[in-house]
Amino acid sequence: MTAVGYQYLHHKLNAGAQAPRRPALVKPVTRLTEINGCLAVPQHIAPRDDAYLEHVLFALKHEGTNLGILAQALPAISGDILIAALKRAPNGIFIRKACFLWESFTGDQLPDAPAVGGAAVGLFDPKRYITGPSVRNARWRVDFNGLGSLRYCATVERTPAVVSLLDSDILGRAQEFMASLPAEMMDRAINWAYLHETQDSFAIEKESPTEDKARRFVALLRQAHEGHPLNEDYLVELQNICVTNPLDQAAGYRSQQNHLQNGLRGAAGVTYVPPPPDMLPELMDAWLAFANAAPTQIDPIVAASISSFGFVFLHPFMDGNGRLSRFLIHQALCSSGKLQHGLLLPVSIAMKRHELQYLEALQDFSKPLREHWRVLWIDDANFEFEFLGSPSMYRYWDATPAVEFVLRMADEALEVELRRETQFLRHYDTVLRAVNERFDVRGSTLSTLVMMCLDNGGVVSKNRRKQFAGMVPEAVFEAIERATKAVLDAESEDTRGLGTPPLESL
Repeated sequence: MTAVGYQYLHHKLNAGAQAPRRPALVKPVTRLTEINGCLAVPQHIAPRDDAYLEHVLFALKHEGTNLGILAQALPAISGDILIAALKRAPNGIFIRKACFLWESFTGDQLPDAPAVGGAAVGLFDPKRYITGPSVRNARWRVDFNGLGSLRYCATVERTPAVVSLLDSDILGRAQEFMASLPAEMMDRAINWAYLHETQDSFAIEKESPTEDKARRFVALLRQAHEGHPLNEDYLVELQNICVTNPLDQAAGYRSQQNHLQNGLRGAAGVTYVPPPPDMLPELMDAWLAFANAAPTQIDPIVAASISSFGFVFLHPFMDGNGRLSRFLIHQALCSSGKLQHGLLLPVSIAMKRHELQYLEALQDFSKPLREHWRVLWIDDANFEFEFLGSPSMYRYWDATPAVEFVLRMADEALEVELRRETQFLRHYDTVLRAVNERFDVRGSTLSTLVMMCLDNGGVVSKNRRKQFAGMVPEAVFEAIERATKAVLDAESEDTRGLGTPPLESL
């Protein structure tokens, strides 16, 4: 089967780290048809071999806008070829897009270009992509409406999963749910969210935080609501909070090459190599422009996803990038103004539960890009790195999997984590009150036993009974179990639609 469009350009030019998700292939069909994840193309409309511009125009018309491949394909095409095509159709939408991008990528201007007409057109089709604010290029009557700029731009397709989750208004539901709670209950739920978000963010990196590390990271999370603009100095300050070892604390963006590694020895263990240090300042500057503006311009969870994953792909520090990238999710959500009263969605708890999917979302970008690095293992932890690709590989990327993943995690953080913890707190209060009214037990002891009983499905285990036998009468254990069984049974009836009795009746 012959490849056409982006798949053809990707293969011919070794262009772009991310191959097209839906390759266009010539097949025995009579019209363009989606078949088994590919775009089946009839032979009679397929572009000619070696006619790169024809493949570019075909791709722009039928496959959308892939800046990662176009940034490498268009500069390989002579300006004379574009001018000739433009003169044949000066008002053509797709040749105007191609000319606009050619000038943007090369930094040159096409000579003797005829005046163009026709209605202005967005570079990204808003029916297919999530788009950003439009900036008009009057020369080509093309509006740049991407997520970022031509210095740094992610794309997000409107997949059914993305559309469904965006339509569900996760942040609006979260704010409404928290506002429905009594003030004291809301404060306890939020405090729980900060603590467990900290623990699970560290757990994702196979680390158990010390009390000092946990305290520092909770303080970091609380900064998300301060609305501080992101810049290099502030990112350094945040990195220093994430990393307690003074030797690993940064003073600025890294000046040496770093990499990610699995358990294998040598070059085979290098799983991802972020951009070289000399590329980093310009890329980070463009990333910062997006991260500061996007939360109030597009859906905040989309902005948070791109900011977080984009940051970890650039990996601007030698240590602390992962934790800082997850903080940036909260930074974006809070700076959007959609989460108030200190509310935090504990997305890292959901991410920890779905670590494999988290890794897959990261590898969607990192794995193909690794192929464009030559890595030579010298000894121990010493490597030589040579980048064989194009800077555009770091500049333009498909963020659809990242956005889908973060949307699912945000929804789960609300519907599972926050609601479950709030329900736990309600049960805890009810059982504690019921037992406390009948027995005089030290508060800390009763609190511990109630939590253990709730966590153990309504039973105080034999080991716990032995542990507290000298402090608590047997009747207290029985009372805790009865009260716990009552609230758990009531919850079970509620899930079957039988209603929940008033807390006082339990």
